[in-house]
Amino acid sequence: MEPRREVLLVGSVGLRDNEEVFRTVGSLLGARMARIPDGETGERSTWVLRLRSALENNPAFEVDPAELVAGGRITHPTEGTRTWKGGDVVECGAPPPPRLRLRTGVQGEDIRIGRLGYPEAAIESYRVLCRLRGEGAVPKHLRFQVALPTAAAFLNAHVVYEHHALVEPVYRECLLREMEEIVAAIPRHDLAIQWDVSTEMGQWEGVRHAWFADAKGAALKEGVIGRLALHCNRVPRGVQLGVHLCYGSYGGRHWKEPESTANMVEVHNRLAERLERPIDYIHMPVPADRTDGAYFAPLRGLKLHPGTKLFLGLVHDSDGVDGTRKRIAAAEAHLRDFGIAAECGFGRRPPETIPGLLRVHAEA
Repeated sequence: MEPRREVLLVGSVGLRDNEEVFRTVGSLLGARMARIPDGETGERSTWVLRLRSALENNPAFEVDPAELVAGGRITHPTEGTRTWKGGDVVECGAPPPPRLRLRTGVQGEDIRIGRLGYPEAAIESYRVLCRLRGEGAVPKHLRFQVALPTAAAFLNAHVVYEHHALVEPVYRECLLREMEEIVAAIPRHDLAIQWDVSTEMGQWEGVRHAWFADAKGAALKEGVIGRLALHCNRVPRGVQLGVHLCYGSYGGRHWKEPESTANMVEVHNRLAERLERPIDYIHMPVPADRTDGAYFAPLRGLKLHPGTKLFLGLVHDSDGVDGTRKRIAAAEAHLRDFGIAAECGFGRRPPETIPGLLRVHAEA
């Protein structure tokens, strides 16, 4: 019998709070995992949407009038789906807030970004995790995993495209400083920092705006990889580095179904070449209907550092254990050594569905 595959949870888990996440995940999957997230519960379940608060009442910004219509609502170009102007899918059921723009005359040096709240949440969750370890509710070997959306995700959600160039370096430094606060507060040997790479994959796939390049091509790829390297290289050695190549999960759907693993393999290989430190793990999603060799064949070209673990996001509760095993078998024809995960976080799922999805991870 083959050994059981390692499991990764990429971030959000739609339970009540961090303690419920730690207790539930620790008991069901703790022996199969190397890291445990706090579930990004509460307001953090909205991923980058909550970060609008960092710009509210900010004198450098104003609501973009082009995104407003009568009554203060937002245009929805795709009937039946709540979308950003430009087609970015968000959670169905509530319209997104309009993007913001810089006021006339504001320069880069005038921009100030408010607190994002990542260190406060991480430090509190780590305190809870340590207490639960002491009680024996969570295995002691599990590192604390903190997932952070990249700067591009914030820009894509909250700032008009023509002002990305000015806002990007200011926001990125704010984000990286908060990441460094987390590193300073939590022992390095007990911490993993994961970058959620969604907007960049959209840029690579040609469905997201990139201010630094007009279209898919060498300039766009260089711009994406260079920016990801800036994020990853700031994670110090001793802290594990994870990269979640994300195709989204708002409304239970991707913003685009990946045609194969080819683009994700290329992003990993190019990024790994640019880093001053190794990637400890990389996550790639697998759509539920892909049990064919064509989807997995590009994995043969994946150039993994000896210490890098690949996780394939092929766990789905739509077809349960049997479907998950079919996708595992299809992947094994091209690469034998990989762990398993869901396609994305599942913080926006109904809470009653979470234990069943976790059991599919355990049983598959």
